Amino acid sequence: MRRNALVAVLAALTALAVAVVASAAVAPPPAIKQAGKIVFCTDATYPPEESLQGTKFVGSDIDIATAVAKQMGVKAEFKNTTFDSIIAAVKAKKCDAIISGMNDTAQRRKQVQFVDYLSVGQSIMVKKGNPEHITKLADLAGKTVSVESGTTNRDFLAAESAKLKKQGKKSISIKTFPKDTDAAAALKAGRVDAYFGDSPVAVYYANRDKSFAIGGAPIAPIAIGIALRHGDPLAGATKKAISALNKNGTIKKIVARWGMTHAVSLLKA
Repeated sequence: MRRNALVAVLAALTALAVAVVASAAVAPPPAIKQAGKIVFCTDATYPPEESLQGTKFVGSDIDIATAVAKQMGVKAEFKNTTFDSIIAAVKAKKCDAIISGMNDTAQRRKQVQFVDYLSVGQSIMVKKGNPEHITKLADLAGKTVSVESGTTNRDFLAAESAKLKKQGKKSISIKTFPKDTDAAAALKAGRVDAYFGDSPVAVYYANRDKSFAIGGAPIAPIAIGIALRHGDPLAGATKKAISALNKNGTIKKIVARWGMTHAVSLLKA
């Protein structure tokens, strides 16, 4: 009996060791391994990518970050951070990385490095029935549009407004909000003529609130990525993890789970 018990214990320990090795498909940097977690900064006001259900972080980005951490055999922890201060937060080491639907742009790459995981377009959201007949960017001339502050969506609108003015048309009146949910609420309250944001988010709002609709097709798709400090070895491990999650179909499943299949494009594995 004792021998059988010992064999059973050894078998269980062997299985546990195999499970631990399997869970760490990608070797994490020593500091991350020691901490046992990756701390992600995220602005949890951007459903379906990141939001809060009570105190629980949920969304496609949350699931992707959790899967990335699992590849390294560690846990994912999330720190709610206002978007316009999120890069400063990771540079100040208040978190290890950013996952927050962040567009990978040349300007941002001066401050952080990116590991891209999806390509996302931008969309115009309007009131049901589209009373202002907005279906393209040019239709925003002379209109008031809400957008989250500190985003490339806001910068894109400003650049488009300048183009319209140069063409002799009216500029776009841009109203910024610290939370994307507040930008959407401004449209619902009739304080603006349209909302502008990433396509998955606009589609999410429109699917859940029938007072909203999408005006036209997605605009200017761009890669979104996990942002990290320059020179951080976590970037290499994250890249390997994202590659594995693309190859095994995990990211595709996450995108489908959050109803984003027709609003985003998968990157090549």
